[in-house]
Amino acid sequence: MTASDGASDTAFAFALPPTRLAVVALVGLTAGALAGLRPARRAARLGVLRAIATE
Repeated sequence: MTASDGASDTAFAFALPPTRLAVVALVGLTAGALAGLRPARRAARLGVLRAIATE
């Protein structure tokens, strides 16, 4: 049995292009920011004492 680095064991190689990774990351960050806007606006309008009293 010989030592192998695993790169030549399979016919398929995993490749992740940097531009596609950047696009997916930006889309995810944008979707997360947009999803958090409504709850953040509601929380910003809510008074501190009222928020404590409702819990």
